[in-house]
Amino acid sequence: MTAGQAQFYSKLSIRGQPWRDAAACRGSTQIFFPEQGGNWKDPKELCMSCPVRVECLDFALRSGEKHGIWGGKSERQRREMRQVAHPVTRQRGV
Repeated sequence: MTAGQAQFYSKLSIRGQPWRDAAACRGSTQIFFPEQGGNWKDPKELCMSCPVRVECLDFALRSGEKHGIWGGKSERQRREMRQVAHPVTRQRGV
């Protein structure tokens, strides 16, 4: 999925979320979908000053958002957070 496609799908998924109008990133979402190896620092810094960062991150975690930076966390960071919250149970002695 390209950054443009990810941005399109993410915009669709946040419609109706009451917190989005107060987001610091409103109107500048392209920077939150950097290409691989792109700049992740600037968007994460913007998130740190956002009044709805927690709500944004919560939305991304609950909806399984797999692309872009949400609530100051990258795709990898959100995946790690989900794994800690819901670890896969391993069976022993099989």
